Amino acid sequence: MSAAAQEQRTDVRFASGDADCAAWLYRPSAAPAPLVILGHGLGAVREMRLDAYAERFCGAGFAALVFTYRHFGDSGGRPRQLLDIGRQLDDWAAALSFARGLDGIDTGRIALWGSSFGGGHVLEAAARDARVAAVVSQCPFTDGLASLAAIDPLTAARITARALRDDLAHLAGRGPIRIPTAGPPGSTALMTAPDAVAGLEALTRGLDVDDSVAARIGTRVGFYRPGRALKRVQAPTLMCICDDDSVAPAKAALRHAARGNDVEVRRYPIGHFEIYFGEPFERAVSDQTDFLRRHLTT
Repeated sequence: MSAAAQEQRTDVRFASGDADCAAWLYRPSAAPAPLVILGHGLGAVREMRLDAYAERFCGAGFAALVFTYRHFGDSGGRPRQLLDIGRQLDDWAAALSFARGLDGIDTGRIALWGSSFGGGHVLEAAARDARVAAVVSQCPFTDGLASLAAIDPLTAARITARALRDDLAHLAGRGPIRIPTAGPPGSTALMTAPDAVAGLEALTRGLDVDDSVAARIGTRVGFYRPGRALKRVQAPTLMCICDDDSVAPAKAALRHAARGNDVEVRRYPIGHFEIYFGEPFERAVSDQTDFLRRHLTT
């Protein structure tokens, strides 16, 4: 992180339900400023490259609030590594409430930015909150059924079996039974595409990150189809879709985008994890900054 970014960034926490979320707040020099709230994907924490996006947005004149969901990283919440869709959506609502109470923020110009699983969450969050001014959804998880269909059936069966064991453990008052977020093809993990392990390793390099989650998400993820929320989102929305996405199929994302109200689509000839680095990152963050300028700058 550059010295300029260090001066712009402070550590903050905000309450969400029974615990709190740890976050970074970036402030540009001018105020009141529009603000972008950033959240990550499946079992991920904000240290996994979200600072790179926030620094660019702050440099363009936007404040940024970058948070980690409860149960992960340095946020609160027990048990640890619990990936609960409803609770994560509550975290997005809590982040919006916190942002609207900040000094020096133009509360009429707050955007949501989510990547991967978070790219689905921001669609549902914006559908629930009509005050959201704009949405950026990157390599978005839009359809649980489509993502399950991309998994080997035997792997899907093993995920379900472990998820049911975790559900039973929860009912019995025991701690969670975990499942890796990524593993090689044929293993029992949530993401087993050929690029999943290398992609996760690139995002977590140099970090002390737990790469497992409570397995119960395996019986719930197929029913989560946040792409359908686009029909209810009134805010202008940018969908940054990776054509070769092995985790969040592009075909499903494009189908949902076509049914939205005010949706722009940018497509990139890359896989799910490539958008965080190098030239693909530069292209995507440039497209996103341009979109935010057009919709948050008066």
